[in-house]
Order: sequence, then C-alpha cells, then structure tokens
Amino acid sequence: MESNQLNSPKVFSHKGQGKDTQNLPIKLNPVFDDLNNPLEQPEVWNNHFDQLEQKRKEAEENKGLFKVKTANEWLELAKTSPIPEMLFGEFWHEGEISILFSDSNLGKSILSVQIADSISKGQQIQGFRLEAKKQPVLYFDFELSAKQFEVRYSIKNEAQKVFENHYSFDDNFKRIEINPDAEIPTESTFENYLNQSLEQSITETGAKILIIDNITYLKNETERSKDALPLMKYLKALKSKYGLSILALAHTPKRDLSRPITQNDLGGSKMLYNFIDSCFAIGKSNTDKNLRYIKQIKARNTAMIYDTENVIVCQIDKPYNFLAFEFIDFGAEREHLKQLTEKDHESKISEALELKKQGLSNVQIAKQFGVSEGAVRKWIKKGTENE
Repeated sequence: MESNQLNSPKVFSHKGQGKDTQNLPIKLNPVFDDLNNPLEQPEVWNNHFDQLEQKRKEAEENKGLFKVKTANEWLELAKTSPIPEMLFGEFWHEGEISILFSDSNLGKSILSVQIADSISKGQQIQGFRLEAKKQPVLYFDFELSAKQFEVRYSIKNEAQKVFENHYSFDDNFKRIEINPDAEIPTESTFENYLNQSLEQSITETGAKILIIDNITYLKNETERSKDALPLMKYLKALKSKYGLSILALAHTPKRDLSRPITQNDLGGSKMLYNFIDSCFAIGKSNTDKNLRYIKQIKARNTAMIYDTENVIVCQIDKPYNFLAFEFIDFGAEREHLKQLTEKDHESKISEALELKKQGLSNVQIAKQFGVSEGAVRKWIKKGTENE
C-alpha cells in the first residue's frame, strides 16, 4: 500500500551548515501525529475532525471584541460551569466583583478581615453561609500598618505595654501591604506598577480570592465616573483572566443619616455600580453607637433578601483577641435611621440658603449634605418663600 500523505508529515531540508541541520523534519500538522492508519483508527480520526469543526465554529463566533452564539448555545456552555458558591452569605458569591461600602469608621476593614479569615479557614461566620471550600485569600491592605493590624488581633498587656495572645490566622490568609522600599521603574507610573505587582501576586500564589482595602488606592478619583471606568475594566479583565472573586472596599461621600442607603451613596456610583456583580453596605444604627446593619444594594446570583425591610443587625465586639462583627438579629432599616426634628429641617434649609448665597450650585450643596439635587431645590424654594 502506498504511503498515505496525511500520515506522513512533510519533510523540508534545511540548507544550513553542518550535518545536524540537514534534512530535519518540520511537522506542519503535529495535531495529526497520532494517525497511522485512519481505517484502523476511526475513533482517533473522528476526534480530529471534531476538533477541526470546533475550531471552525470558534472562528465563526469570534467577531472582533464579541463572541456570537445562539441563546441555546450559551445555555449549553453555562451547563458546563459550576454554580457559584457563597463566600459571604447572599452578599458575595464566587466569580463576582463585589463592593462593600460605608461611611468612615463603621467597620469595613473589620468585616472584610473577618470574611477573609472565614474563607481561609473554611469556617462560616455565624449568621452568614459559606459554601466555598477552604482556600487562599489575598488581602491587599492599603489602610492599616502592621502595628495597627496587630492592635485589632491581640490583647494589650497594659502593665508591660506590649501586645500578646495574638489571634492565630490560617496560612491561607495572605496579607499584603505596600513595600516602602520598592523602587518604581522609571518607565512606569505608580498606578501601572501597582497593577502589575497586584497581578504578579495572583500568579505567584495561585489565589482566586482577592480583597482590596481600599479601592481608592488603585484609582484616586473613583468618585468621578470617568476615572472609575478604567479601574473597573481592569478588575473585570483580571477576574476573567484568572477566574477570580474580588471584594473591593469603598468609602461613601457625606450622606444624610436620616435616609436609607442606596446605590447613589456609592462614590462614582454610575460606573462602579454598573460594572459590579454585587454590592452591600454597612450602616450605623442611631439606636446604639455599637450597632451596625448590613444591607444588600445589588445582587445578580441571588434574590435581594436583605433589603431595607430586612437588614442584618450586628454589633462590633472583641471578646478576646479578634475584633469582629457579631450577628444580633434582623430588622427594618428605618428603625436605625436618624429621626429628624422640625428644628433639624429648618437648620438644613438655612444652611442650604447660605451656601446658595455664597455661589454654590444645587449639585454642590447636595453633595455637602449627602442628598439629591431635587431635595436641595425644594429646600431653596421653601426657604425663599419663608424669607
């Protein structure tokens, strides 16, 4: 039987010098190297045709930036992916970019360390389900120094003025802070070098869980939508490339504590909010300075369970060597909001009128009070009528 051309890779001669470079075979189609006799290997032959057909379909589906499939094909593809598991109850699931935000000093960092500790040990926080397995967590801490971190997770010996009985974290908990001795390459900006180093940490550790405290460190002006967009694109690209789950912490601009927390309280809300998969917030209870409530703001992998009528009420406590949120109860958000008196309303109207006379716009005044521009318009109108 004559030799089958498909079974014999073409051979080209190299016209280089020396016998080692002459008549070396170049395999044009190494994918077919396992084919000896197609009549005797129908399953191998068919497998290769299936691969070629798959590549042809992929070439048809890829339209520049887009992949085009029928809705049914997308559903078939989705069947091959596991259902995202809970990382922090219904608030954060695997594969999500999530944002946790609040006013300053309400415990964002305390809760996020607690979440990282939970995942790294594979142990759920009381009141919050954990479905994902024990695994490494990268915690990028751009807020606390090592000493400030120690204060929260140890006991202070007042007599000897030292910290002792330190909490034992799992080695899966990888805390990362900026190296003050690092030199930024001359051809790079700080922001680009920061992003490059962040990605390097992911590849070297193989971790799939990232917590970033605080997102403004990656991009200073996240309150402006145009500045938030590149950051969110970067985080989404990282998530897709490495199969990550990302929780980023963010501050809120000044807000009216008599009003429920909404997506509008998130700085740079339009861009940040549109690009994230889930979002939750911490509110301060007006009934007790030690109480906090946690509220869902956005969810894609679950229903909105913890909305304004059903927030989770917690207290911040340190019974021994671990500062943490402790589950207390469920409640309505309105029970924890500041109750404004008539005098409070009149004071706000007076302040708004004074700022208006100073030349501030309604939008600028609204930002100072943490309310909508429409509310300021009503105040100005009412104040003008009463003058």
